[in-house]
Amino acid sequence: MLRRILSLIKKEFWAIWKDPKSRAIIIMPPILQLIIFAQAATMEVRNIDMAVLDRSNTVQSRNLVQEFKHSKWFKNVYLVENENQVAQAIRTRKAQLALTINTDFATKLMKNQPTSVQVILDGRQTNVAGITNGYAATVISQYENEYFPKKFKSVPRINPVIRNWYNPNVFFLWYTVVSLIAILATTISLILTSLSIARERELGTFDQLIVSPLSSFEILVGKTVPPMVIALVLVSIMSLVIIIFYKVPFQGSIGLFYLSLFVYLLSMVGIGLFISSICRTQQQAILGAFTFQMPAILLSGYISPVEDMPRVFQLISCFDPVRFFLVIIKGVYLKNMPAPYVFENLIPLALIAILTLSAAGWMFKRNLD
Repeated sequence: MLRRILSLIKKEFWAIWKDPKSRAIIIMPPILQLIIFAQAATMEVRNIDMAVLDRSNTVQSRNLVQEFKHSKWFKNVYLVENENQVAQAIRTRKAQLALTINTDFATKLMKNQPTSVQVILDGRQTNVAGITNGYAATVISQYENEYFPKKFKSVPRINPVIRNWYNPNVFFLWYTVVSLIAILATTISLILTSLSIARERELGTFDQLIVSPLSSFEILVGKTVPPMVIALVLVSIMSLVIIIFYKVPFQGSIGLFYLSLFVYLLSMVGIGLFISSICRTQQQAILGAFTFQMPAILLSGYISPVEDMPRVFQLISCFDPVRFFLVIIKGVYLKNMPAPYVFENLIPLALIAILTLSAAGWMFKRNLD
């Protein structure tokens, strides 16, 4: 069985290389797209969740918190009790911003003295961090205008001290290029896999594959391995490009990164094989792949946070493998995400992979019968 599978894998590599459509996908486009899209993507932010650590617990501090609650930009404001809960809220993405108010906040205001509040932002999503920083400064300025008469407000009395976690200088490029690894891996694995069976049908070799001594399982393995190997190699090259040339730090575990990538590619290969098994031509397969790819990327949280979407689309995104892999890759790259939090996203990703591969196997076996 192993010899038969290896022969089919070798044949698939050769078919991919000889096919102009497949060869065009795997050579230069991924690197060119990484360079172009890294400079061209833009995003919008709304419905921000925030955490508040109010050590002052006075009328003045509560009024400031109310300013954030009544702002059109902030959706939910969570009160926390200590710094560990602040870190937990940012780490788990329950909040995109955290506000810490010191114990002497009200005392200094009543003495007409400048005071400070700390604003902590999640730098993993740089556009969210930058825009949220501006929103927070606006809310604090509005509070100053209400609290201090204009004749006493020659300078800002509340100084927000900004801290961006995981991306201290809020380099937008860090967020973009890391996310593009997931998106380009999706494109490569999905297109190559969706073309595999459709190419056999279009070239008239599918009947030969059916009457060969290969079982349906062996054919699926042979069709799965080459796209995954190619995607793994290209992702490794792209990772080296963004680390060496874009200076993006890799903070996490290489083992967790490749484990997550392997499971993610399994889910993409399953989807690609399912699309390929129901298509008759390569053109149909390409259209089917893009029909899945665009909604998957839009629902993943790359363009806008999942939390900003309507509830029904948030539920649909739970079946989107791109969503979970984006969380993992940004967490592993930028913040050294601990293994338990990686597996929180890896487990649903593995379930999606099992589901998609089972569906692809069932459809393929049905076609053989």
